[in-house]
Amino acid sequence: MAADKNKPEILATEVVAQSRLFKIESLDLRFSNGVERTYERMKPSGRHAVLVVPVTAEGDLLLIREYSAGTERYELGFPKGLVDHGELPSEAANRELKEEIGFGARQLQPMKEVVLAPSYFSSKMTLFLAQELYPEQLEGDEPEPLEVVRWPVNQAEELISHLDFAEARSITALFLALKHLVK
Repeated sequence: MAADKNKPEILATEVVAQSRLFKIESLDLRFSNGVERTYERMKPSGRHAVLVVPVTAEGDLLLIREYSAGTERYELGFPKGLVDHGELPSEAANRELKEEIGFGARQLQPMKEVVLAPSYFSSKMTLFLAQELYPEQLEGDEPEPLEVVRWPVNQAEELISHLDFAEARSITALFLALKHLVK
């Protein structure tokens, strides 16, 4: 892309804070017009993630309700998780399905790779549509059992306005899935 050839020059980077899970990095940048600024970002981990929209043969979406520490409440969303080292995103998607909802998928269709807040994060997430589900359970790493919620695809508009269904990645995945399902 032509816009990438004039990317800002990175003058310095420094880890300014870190926790068990995250590192915050400060970047001193010089833009092509000579302006210098300091930006902060989550230091890239190199690990990608997946989010899966499972659809049953009966036309139901399978969602999970799990506690989210960021909002301090239970949120309704689709199965998701990190891609393990050496694992393909499609393998991670199927593993997460088995861990979180007790189903695998014979058909996994990648819909789009997305990023959340690219000014601060570089982590990528591949959104999948999962169909031809079959029962198979794997042990997951959640601290409590997840509640699986069935939601009819033909009532997706009501899901979008549901108070507990607020995560931007899940909403994006739902819109993309509906586009694929309505063809």
